[in-house]
Amino acid sequence: MRTIQLRASFVTVVILGLVSILSAQESKGPATAPVPVQISTAQKVFISNAGGSAFETRLNLLEFNGGPDRPYNQFYAAMKGWGRYELVASPAVADLVLEISCVHALRLLVIDPKTHVTLWSLTKYVDSAMRLEKRDKNFDQAMDMIVNRLKLLTSPPAPAAAQK
Repeated sequence: MRTIQLRASFVTVVILGLVSILSAQESKGPATAPVPVQISTAQKVFISNAGGSAFETRLNLLEFNGGPDRPYNQFYAAMKGWGRYELVASPAVADLVLEISCVHALRLLVIDPKTHVTLWSLTKYVDSAMRLEKRDKNFDQAMDMIVNRLKLLTSPPAPAAAQK
C-alpha cells in the first residue's frame, strides 16, 4: 500500500513539474520585436496603386466587381474614412508610402519614401466563391482585415505593466 502511495505521489510531482515547465515556456514565447518608428509617427501618407487585376481562373471564381483598380479605390476610401493620416498627392512629401496590390492576394507594403525600404508587409488571400456577390463579400472582408491589421500596427504599444 505504501509503495502505491509513493508512486502516486511521485507521478503527481512529475506531472505538476511538467505543467509548470510547459506553462513557463508558453508564457515566455518569442519577444515582441519593435515596429519601425516611422509607422507610428507618420502623419502624411501617399497611397500607391501597385496594380493587379481580378484573379484569372478558368471558372472566373476570383473575379470581382470594380475592375482592376478596385483594391486601390477601396483602400484609399478606407484610409480617408479612418482619418489617421493626411493623404498626400506625392510620395516626395509623404512620411510613408502605402502600396496596395492585388495579384493572387491583397498585399499592402508600408514603405519609407526616403530610403525606399519596405518597413512592413501585410497580405490577405481572398477566398474564392461561385457567386459574384459572395466573391465581392470575400474581397471586402479581406480588405477589412488588411485595414484593421494596419490600424493595429499603428497603435502605440501597451505599457509593459498592462501586458503582464
